[in-house]
Amino acid sequence: MLLVHPRGDSDPAKRVGFTVTKKIGNSVVRNRCKRRLRALAREVLAARGIAGADHVLIGRDATPDRDYAAMRTDLEAALERIAR
Repeated sequence: MLLVHPRGDSDPAKRVGFTVTKKIGNSVVRNRCKRRLRALAREVLAARGIAGADHVLIGRDATPDRDYAAMRTDLEAALERIAR
């Protein structure tokens, strides 16, 4: 899941945050989710993120085991929807 909030200041930086709740699993599983989300952010948000906005990636139940390419496609599609 992706949430984007424009900051409304003059700083064009793209900030990123990650959250994974304890419902997902133990700390090993949650940290794996966050590592995967960080890798996605490095690849996708650097090029397609919205300048001057805060991006929050939220890990869900499928995040630890979902195919990485599918997650990347989902994130790109979400950013395209938000950009419109």
